[in-house]
Amino acid sequence: MTHELLIAHVKKLVDPRPEDLNLFTSKLREVVVTKGKFLIQPDTHVNHEYFVVKGCLSAYYLDKKGNKNIVQFAIENWWLGDFDAFYNGVPSKLHIEALEDSTLLAINYDDLQILFQQAPIFERYFRVLVTSAFISLRKRILSSLGKSVKERYVEFCESYPNIEGRVPNYQIANYLGVSAESLSRARRKMRALKKT
Repeated sequence: MTHELLIAHVKKLVDPRPEDLNLFTSKLREVVVTKGKFLIQPDTHVNHEYFVVKGCLSAYYLDKKGNKNIVQFAIENWWLGDFDAFYNGVPSKLHIEALEDSTLLAINYDDLQILFQQAPIFERYFRVLVTSAFISLRKRILSSLGKSVKERYVEFCESYPNIEGRVPNYQIANYLGVSAESLSRARRKMRALKKT
């Protein structure tokens, strides 16, 4: 099982002791999801959070009209899950679908609570992750309220480097809350500017 990517991610944010890392990795389980398959579906109980080792996934919900609303992409070095369902014990509202064959590391809710008690450095690690996610969400909301399609797309590329060739244009547009046509126009203008 490959833990190196996750260990490197942890060490960027906190400084765990070797025994803490050993405890953490002992609680991880490898999960493989093939392209087009679901990791999580609505109205299910969610027992795990997931770290992406390899691949690309999207999290979305369907509104009452059946329209897809993408709330997150997850690529290498990202955590994902239905956090409301995971932490509050409510049924999931999200679909999480693999856009590529993906390998993830999963941690169970009960194991995470034990980890927090026995290796408190990981409570700090996950607190940093949650704070970062909250800030990103706020930036995304403010961006959708006042920024152009081009500005939103630039911010998206900064958040998700190297994702452009991995996710269809219409899905990126959905995530940004714009039409696929508007995003295509903005990307064409950006490419034209780069050539001049």
